[in-house]
Amino acid sequence: MIAIIKYNGGNVNSVQNALNRLGVDSVITDDPQQIIQSDKVIFPGVGEASSTMKLLKEKGLDILIPTLTQPVLGICLGMQLMCKENEEGNTEGMGIFDCKVKRFPPKGLVPHMGWNTISGQDLSLFEGLEAGSDVYFVHSYYCELSDYTTSVCDYILPFSASLQKNNFYAVQFHPEKSGGIGSQILNNFIKL
Repeated sequence: MIAIIKYNGGNVNSVQNALNRLGVDSVITDDPQQIIQSDKVIFPGVGEASSTMKLLKEKGLDILIPTLTQPVLGICLGMQLMCKENEEGNTEGMGIFDCKVKRFPPKGLVPHMGWNTISGQDLSLFEGLEAGSDVYFVHSYYCELSDYTTSVCDYILPFSASLQKNNFYAVQFHPEKSGGIGSQILNNFIKL
């Protein structure tokens, strides 16, 4: 069973629908015991960093998530809140990834919305995908490049399209909205 973390925001239903299409059972929950007992955890995200972090703290999920030992996948805002700090609302993140999330400079259209190419994929999440795959993004903030970066996208500047540390995986793009490539990435996560 896959637990999709519920925090009263975001794209939890889209993620569950994508898993349903893959024939995978999932539950949307904020119950710590249900999360701990799940085989895998997805931390999706669409929303604003500081208000989302407040909701996570109210349920103790900000403390629980970094202690999980099963594979965990952060998506978009989920990825950003797994980082150390976020310029959006000057939000302190969970610190799983020791990197900063910054606002895109006003040199182009923000938010970065639509299909874009990722490169440098060197992670099991990208197994079976061709280099230079296109995935779907919607974000105004980005995670800087770091030792945890496993793929890169270039929009105004190069940024981390995905991160990985131990059992924690994260993607800035939305695999649930990225067609066949996104389905393959979710399927790869399920097989971890």
